[in-house]
Order: sequence, then C-alpha cells, then structure tokens
Amino acid sequence: MVRNPVVAGQFYPASVSQLRAMIEGMVDDKAKKEEVIGLISPHAGYIYSGPVAGATISRTKFKDTFIIIGPNHTGSGKPLSIMTEGTWKTPLGEVEIDSELGKKILATSSYLQEDKTAHLYEHSIEVQLPFLQYFKTDFKLVPIVLAYAGGAIYKEIGKAIAKAVKESGKKVVMIASSDMTHYEPQESAKKKDTKAIEAILDLNEDELLKRVDELNISMCGYAPAVSVIVAAKELGATGAELVKYQTSGDTTGDYSSVVGYAGIIIKGGGG
Repeated sequence: MVRNPVVAGQFYPASVSQLRAMIEGMVDDKAKKEEVIGLISPHAGYIYSGPVAGATISRTKFKDTFIIIGPNHTGSGKPLSIMTEGTWKTPLGEVEIDSELGKKILATSSYLQEDKTAHLYEHSIEVQLPFLQYFKTDFKLVPIVLAYAGGAIYKEIGKAIAKAVKESGKKVVMIASSDMTHYEPQESAKKKDTKAIEAILDLNEDELLKRVDELNISMCGYAPAVSVIVAAKELGATGAELVKYQTSGDTTGDYSSVVGYAGIIIKGGGG
C-alpha cells in the first residue's frame, strides 16, 4: 500500500518548491556530519519545530535505512504498531519500507504487531521524512508507532530492534519523534525539558521514565525515546549531544503557553 501524506499543506507546504525552499532555510548544509546511531527530533509544524529538526538531521551521516518511532496521537490501530510493507509518500517523493528489516524486528519483538491503521493519520513519522528526503532520496524506512504501554515494554522493543539490526547487518539510524513539554509557560517548560534532556544525554532510559512521571512532563514521545536509547546502547552508543532547543514561543513571541522542541544526536562508533 501507499501511505499518502496527511499533514502536507498543514504542518509543511504541499508544494514541492515551497517545501524545498522552507527546508533549505532550516538545515545547515555545511554542518559536520557525524556517525549517529539515534536522534531525538521534533514533529510539530515546521514553522515551530523545523529549525530544531533541520539542525539535528544536518549533523547526521545518512545510512541505508531509518527506523522512525513515533507516539500515537490518534488513538487508532494497535497500540504497538509496525508497518513492514509498502511505501510512504510526501510531496518530495516516495520512501520504500525496508520489509526485510521490518519483518525481522516484528519477529524479534514480543510486543510489536503488524498494523497500518495506527500509521494512516499519525503525523509524527511523516513530518520527519521531507527533511531526510532533502538530503537523500534513496533511503528506506521502518515506521513504528507506540501508544502507552509501560517502560518495560518500551525497553524490550528497543532490545528487539537492536538485535534485529545486528542480525541483519544493515546500517541504520533510529529517530525518536517527540516534542517536549506541551502548553506551559516558557519558564516551566524549559525547567521540565532540561530535566528530561539531561536523562537522555546520560543515555539513562530509567531516569527519563522516572522524571517524566514524577515531574509530570508532557513529552509526547518519551516511549520512542526510551526504545531508541535502549537500542542505541545495544548498538554501541557512547554519548549524546543536545544540538538545539527552542520553544514555540521563539516563533510566536508568546511565552505564556509554549511547546518545547529538542534535537539530540546519540553517537557511537561506525554504525
């Protein structure tokens, strides 16, 4: 099946030329590319979160396949969903699903289920794709959507992804698609987000889960972040770096109720 774009013309321009021009203004073509195992990248409308996503993806040495894990905003489909066949379409073209790797991840995980319904109207994976397509057109995709399930399950999914990647021998980059605190004053959002970011930079998934819970941090993609941190460590991650942080207030000028956006790269050796 072809998964058609659902937020083109809303979150980002539907016109190819306008989309390319917008992304061009948000990426750094001169940025030093690094060996990146995983990313945390935001997924709001590009005018708000695009500069953070652009700066983060600009630092990434591309591999053959991107495993993109997003939260489930729609409530549709199976709670822990992977698509292993088909293509995803954006105004910049089509991205083929890496069926071989997707099926291996599905077979390795005790929790993921094959399901396209959760993906049909979910924007968190879609909005990452045009940034990737701007730099490279022939990569493949493994899309995974996680709804609420609990820390132990997110960790198991991370381990299953890493095991499948190792067995496949493929070179991949994982992306946890997440915004940070939602609709709080700038000062409060930044304070909470700093605590969550610290845990991610320490590659400490348990501390991230604890802080999200105890500080009531409304980070929508903490589950994908946990899975990516766990998988990245299994794949040899040695550290992480905050590339950029800003809030919607930096775009709108209204700091009374903001959404936070963090761009983080998780680094390691050669793959």
